[in-house]
Parts: sequence; structure tokens; C-alpha cells
Amino acid sequence: MSTVFIAFQLNDATREIVDAIVDDNPGATVEQQPAMVKVDVPSHMVIKRESIEERLGRPFDLQELQVHLITLSGNLDETDDEFSLSWAN
Repeated sequence: MSTVFIAFQLNDATREIVDAIVDDNPGATVEQQPAMVKVDVPSHMVIKRESIEERLGRPFDLQELQVHLITLSGNLDETDDEFSLSWAN
């Protein structure tokens, strides 16, 4: 099984985003470095707009992820409600 990941700049907004990702993706692991936070998930990761909004307490457009994004690994599929990464089998 391949792992997908996403890495963000470490700041106040991404802390809440990472918490939402971990809650929605069983098996997620988080690696924090001085200026970056990386989330690894086996096979498939889903980032849900609704989960992030609940954590931030405000509306959230998933395109806002791009502001904080450093890099990602996996095939990307994006809608208004979900941002997902996976590897084709």
C-alpha cells in the first residue's frame, strides 16, 4: 500500500486544517518540523471543507489550502467540498 501526503507551512490556520485531516482520516500520522507540518495517510486522504469550517468557526474555500501548501504526493481530485489524494491501484 502506498502512502499519500500533504505538507503545509506551520501557522495558526494549518494547525486547525491538520486536526481536521487527522480526524477524517484514520491511520493519519503527523510529522512536525520547525516551519512545516506533513500529514501521511495510507492509500487515500480526504480533506473535507465542512470539517475545516467546524474547526475554524468560519466559511472555508478549499482553494485556501493553496496559500499554505508546500507539497503533496498522490493523484489529486478536487471538488468544492473535498480535496482528495490517492494512488491508483
